[in-house]
Amino acid sequence: MQRSSTILLLLSLVFISYNLQANNATYEQRRLDYIDSALSANTGAKIVLQAYKGVPVDTFALNAKLNNIATGETSDFDIIEMVRILYLSSGTYDSKILPVINSVPYWINNYDTVRNYWSENHMIMWMSSDWLLHEKYNKPIDANLRNRVVHYLQLKVQYGYYEFFSSVYSPYSLSGILNLADFAQDAQIKTLATQAAQRLLTDMLRFTNDKGVYFPVAGRNYPGKYESAYGQNHNNLIYLLTGMGQAPYGASAAGPFLSSSTLPVDTIINSWVPVLDTLFHIGHSLDTGFILNSGMSPVDKVVFQWSSGAYFHPQVVSETVQLLIDSNMWNHVDFALLKPVASIVTPQSAPALATSLSCISKSSVISGQDINLFKHHSVTLASVPDFWKGKVGFQQHTCVANVGTTAVYLGSGEVFADWGDRSPNNANVHLPQVKQKKNVALLMYRPEVTPALIGVSFQNKDVALHFKAQDFDEVRNDSSWLIGRQGTGYVAVRRNCLDTISNVAACNTIDGQSWVIMVGDSDMYGSFNNFETVIQQSQFETKWYFDTLTNEVVYYSKIVVDSTTVEYAWGIDTSTSTGIKDVYVNSQEFKLFPNPANAIVNLDLSAFENQPVTIKVLNMLGQEVYQDKTLNRAATIKTENWSEGIYLVSIETSQHRYTQKLIKQK
Repeated sequence: MQRSSTILLLLSLVFISYNLQANNATYEQRRLDYIDSALSANTGAKIVLQAYKGVPVDTFALNAKLNNIATGETSDFDIIEMVRILYLSSGTYDSKILPVINSVPYWINNYDTVRNYWSENHMIMWMSSDWLLHEKYNKPIDANLRNRVVHYLQLKVQYGYYEFFSSVYSPYSLSGILNLADFAQDAQIKTLATQAAQRLLTDMLRFTNDKGVYFPVAGRNYPGKYESAYGQNHNNLIYLLTGMGQAPYGASAAGPFLSSSTLPVDTIINSWVPVLDTLFHIGHSLDTGFILNSGMSPVDKVVFQWSSGAYFHPQVVSETVQLLIDSNMWNHVDFALLKPVASIVTPQSAPALATSLSCISKSSVISGQDINLFKHHSVTLASVPDFWKGKVGFQQHTCVANVGTTAVYLGSGEVFADWGDRSPNNANVHLPQVKQKKNVALLMYRPEVTPALIGVSFQNKDVALHFKAQDFDEVRNDSSWLIGRQGTGYVAVRRNCLDTISNVAACNTIDGQSWVIMVGDSDMYGSFNNFETVIQQSQFETKWYFDTLTNEVVYYSKIVVDSTTVEYAWGIDTSTSTGIKDVYVNSQEFKLFPNPANAIVNLDLSAFENQPVTIKVLNMLGQEVYQDKTLNRAATIKTENWSEGIYLVSIETSQHRYTQKLIKQK
C-alpha cells in the first residue's frame, strides 16, 4: 500500500512539474502585455491582476464586490475573484474578505430564493471556492464535496460541457476551474481541473474564425452574444490564446484568471485550424447520465441532473419536485414557471403533468448532442441536428452562420427590432429541425402546440432573421434569397417569405416554415457574382402530404445548391390508424366550401348517399380537432375557434378514406 501511494505521489509531482513549465514565448509576451494594458485602463475587472502583480487592490471595487456577496443572486461570480485574490495576496486581504465569503451558504439550503447552485457554471464556482477555502483555511465542508468536485471534473474531461460553447457561461466555468488548476493541493483535483480547462478552451477555439470571432451554436446563450464580434468576456480569452481579433481594452471577468494562470496552453493554441468540415458529438444521453450520477448522494444526484438541463423531464420530475419540497424552494426565481401548480403538484402526480407539457418539459435537456461545423477561414456554419424540434427552446441556438465579424441566424417567437430585447431565457419559442451538409443548412419550423397553462409569451411563433445589413460590404436581394458579402466571405439566406415584422425580415408561422443558410468565400466560389450565380441555379421544394403507410402528416423540404442536396421529411403520427385498405389523397369524392374557411366549412357528402361515414379533421401536428359520424348528404363544421393553418379533412367509409386539405383563416 505504501509503495503504491509513493508511486502515485511521484506521478502527481511529475504532472505538476510538467504543467508548471512555461508556455511559448509569444503567448507569454501577449499575456504580460495584456496584464499591463488591463492595469493601465480606466475600466475593467482588474483587482485580480492587482493582487497578482502585488500592487494595492482597488478598495472601491473590492468593497462593491463584498457588498454584493451577501445578497446578490450571482454572488459566486464575485466569490471566485475573492478566492483568487486570497491565494495571490499572501494574507493581505484575509481579514477583509474571509468574514464576508464565509457568511453565505455554498450548497443547496432551505428557503433559498435567489442563489443558483445547479447550472454548470454556478456549480463549479461554488464548489471550487468551497474546496479551496477548505484547503487553505480549514473551512468546514460537507462530506460529499470532494466527491462532487471530482465527479464534475471527470464529466467535463470525458464528455465535455453541457452548456456547450456558451459565450455567456463558459468563461465563468473556466474561472472556477482555473482556481482549482492553479491552487488545489489535492493532486487528482488539480490534474482533472487542468484537463477540464484545456478542453473548454480547445472547444472554444474550434468555432473561432481567422478574425478571432466566436459566434457558435450553443446549449445556453443570450441573443446579445451575437451582436458584437469583439469586446466581450470570451474575446479576452481568444485574444490571449491566439492574438486574433481586436486587442482588449481593459480586462473582462475571465481574462484576469487566464492571464494570471499557470495553465499549459500550447496544445490549446496549436489545436486551432482555419478550415474544418466535421460532425462530432458532445455530452451523453439522459439515460447515461442516470448511470453516471448513480453513485452520488440523493441531493447531489438531482443537482447533476439539473446541470444537464433535466429539470422537469418526465423521467426526473418526481425527484425535482421532491427536492423542491424538501428544501422549500418553490419561491426560487429559477422555478417561477411552475409556481402556479406548486400547490397541487406532488412527486407522484408530476410525471403525468410533465408528459402533458412535454413541449416544454423535455427540451431543456442539453446533455448530449451531435454538432455540425463547417469553417473556412472567415466564414463558419454550425448546427445541432435533431434537437428537440418543434419544442420550446431554453437559450439554445441551434444554427448560426458567421461571416467575418457578423452573425446570421434565425429566432422564433415575438419579433423585436432590437434583438437584445428578446427573452434571454427563451430566445427560441420553438426549435427548428436543422439538416446541414458542408456549407448548406436547411432549417424547418413546425411548432408544437403550447398549452395555455404555459403562458401567453409562448404563443407567438413567428420566425425572424438576424441579418445586420450594415455589417456587410454588399447586400443583394435575389428573389427569395438575401445575399451578403463581408470582405471575401459570403452568406446567402433563402427566406420562407419576403415579409417584415417590426422592420425585421420575418414570417408569421401558421403551420411550418423552411429557410436555408449557405456560406462561402472567394477561395470556394471566386467572385461574389459567381457565388450569386450558384445561388440562382439552386432548386428548392417544399410540400405537405399525408403518408398512408406511416399514418403521418408530413412536412417536406429540399434544397439543391452547388451539387449539395439537403432534405428532410418531418412526419407526425396522427395515431388514427383504422385498418382502412385504400386512402385517396386530395379526393374529389366530396367537396369543401368555403375553402379557405373562416367561421364554418360545409361538406358536400352526396357521393356517399346512404353510407355511414366518419368525418375527421386533423391539424398539421396530427391532432384530431373534430370527429363525427353521419348518414347525411351534407355537414357543417364550426371552425371559428380553430387556429389559423392547414387542416386535413378525411371522410372514412368501411373500406376507404378520402382526404382533402382545408385552410383556416381569420
